[in-house]
Amino acid sequence: MITAMKLILPTSSATNQPRNLFRLICFIVIGYLLITSQLACADDKSDRPNFVFILADDLAWNDTSFAMDPNDPLSKSDYIETPNLNRLASEGMVFSHAYAPAPLCTPTRRSIQFGMTPARQKGTEFLGSFDPAPHLSIAQMLKKIDPDYACAHFGKWGEVMTGIFQDRSTEEPGLPHNLAYDISDGRTGNMTGTYYHQRLNKENYHRNFKNEIYDDPKLTFSVSERASRFLKDQKKSRKPFYLQVSYYAVHTAAQSKKETFEKYSKKGPIPVQASDGIAPMTDDMDQGIGMILDTLRSLGLDENTYVIFTSDNGGEVLPPKYLSTEDKTRLPRNHPLRESKHWLYEGGIRVPFIVAGPGIRAGSHSSEPIVGYDLWTTLYDLAGGEFEISDEVDAISITAALFEVNEGKLKRPEPGIVFHRPKSFIQPVSALRKGDYKLVVHWETGEKELYDLSSDIGESNDIASKQPDIADALYSALVAYLKSVEAEGAEYYQ
Repeated sequence: MITAMKLILPTSSATNQPRNLFRLICFIVIGYLLITSQLACADDKSDRPNFVFILADDLAWNDTSFAMDPNDPLSKSDYIETPNLNRLASEGMVFSHAYAPAPLCTPTRRSIQFGMTPARQKGTEFLGSFDPAPHLSIAQMLKKIDPDYACAHFGKWGEVMTGIFQDRSTEEPGLPHNLAYDISDGRTGNMTGTYYHQRLNKENYHRNFKNEIYDDPKLTFSVSERASRFLKDQKKSRKPFYLQVSYYAVHTAAQSKKETFEKYSKKGPIPVQASDGIAPMTDDMDQGIGMILDTLRSLGLDENTYVIFTSDNGGEVLPPKYLSTEDKTRLPRNHPLRESKHWLYEGGIRVPFIVAGPGIRAGSHSSEPIVGYDLWTTLYDLAGGEFEISDEVDAISITAALFEVNEGKLKRPEPGIVFHRPKSFIQPVSALRKGDYKLVVHWETGEKELYDLSSDIGESNDIASKQPDIADALYSALVAYLKSVEAEGAEYYQ
């Protein structure tokens, strides 16, 4: 609504005429600015920010061509090219100590969607017993803040998002349309984007780790195109939006465009122990991300849009039987991090994390430890949420780091960042990151490992025996949390 202005001018006199004329001009200019600004606000319908969340599948911490840690030259790839992610990083903030909630995809996706640890969700593997009904998804949370938010999801949703396998056939209640997403690709998973298990019983199983040529590899470009169309529709509607793009890349089976594969073939073999499809798949995904970033810019939406990028877990490695003698001379894919996907060492859970948007200093960096499920409360803050957040939300807002408030330091409640995998096919294990320290607990043996990540990113120096007080304190805090949420694997921590 435009507010009328009443101009009150002083009584005219010969000496006051120039001053009165100046005042009149000022009133006219101010009135014009007020009226045009109010018209703009009315036209835009909302001053809420927009959000684009991009989630890669199995992208390693150092799979990008920019350094995740500016002080560590090993935190980037000199072989894989990611110019669009480089652009995003140069426009925003890179977090060098960012984690996936779990070392595998579905628990991470559930965790991010509801701002809760997989331990609290009782969904530490693909299956579990999580009921989303009493909780708010990201889309439901944003619509509670402002019903005008348009929410969309394109790409890989997850195998069994509730954790209950029966929901796979009933489509209830963990699919996008039941969680306030207005538009989505529906029930999608690894199989949708081609999965190596589709070939488990075939003689050519090894081909899953060899690149194959497709026009739309891993559906990367069709997913990006649908995301771009959604952005164009939102430009017309002038409503705030949340767009999540969950790529099927760079999960096996390996696929890429012909020209992208040829580009890397000319470079020679990838210099780490990884599938020859990793680099071209990552490059193709980067091109898809470029389509989305270009669309935002061409529509003028980038000025009021936060773009967040991360991965659902660390990089997958080649099975040992597919490693040639030459392969074994190369560094592990996730080096300098220890191990890979499925493990709770850094190689399985430390991931790329970038945030760009209004008010975030370009080319900035944070070493604050954060985790994927922190996205929930961060979006709540950025969108202007005012309702009381449930105690079951484990996420904290990372806005202090984004806007460098109080030196960008974050306050995380006890016990810290919890990782829990008591049903792992490798071994029952949990971990806790608090400050610079990380505790790893092997439940079957009772072994405790303690690492100081400020000086030992590769987790090669176990200091549990040298600092037993710290190890015991972290163990007590971890167990207290697991008990409080009645996490799976109670037989180990009771």
